[in-house]
Amino acid sequence: MILAVPVLLVLSALFLAFGLVLPLVRFEKLYFFNETPSLIDIVVSLWAQGSGGLAVLVVLFSIVFPVVKLFAIALEATTPTPADGKAHWIARLLPLLGKWSMMDVMLVALVIVAAKTSGMASAFTQPGLWFYAASAIMTGLLQMKLQRH
Repeated sequence: MILAVPVLLVLSALFLAFGLVLPLVRFEKLYFFNETPSLIDIVVSLWAQGSGGLAVLVVLFSIVFPVVKLFAIALEATTPTPADGKAHWIARLLPLLGKWSMMDVMLVALVIVAAKTSGMASAFTQPGLWFYAASAIMTGLLQMKLQRH
């Protein structure tokens, strides 16, 4: 049980990396995206098409935010508790970060549902989405485990 935190930290980081570079979804009729775009491909496509603001938002909430959250969890797991018993600023920040954990996965799921119901495309989930979701779930489990201490 002592190895649970380090193993979950490593797996979460690895799964996040896979979630960023592997295809998230496969569209069969939609010409706007490549056939099977990864999260990185979607950001590059948005930027190239002149949607810089949206690309920046996706980068912040889908790439930067999860990486910062993983670093914060790693810091929380490796930093000793202060002598006065008060929580670190990281411990107070993590619950706020946790509220946004599955937002990206939900947005991709909504895009898939919208594509299917509008008739624009047939959409199918790909491994990148599952790795991304697994990383978000593991970081949530890590947060719960660390909050108990």
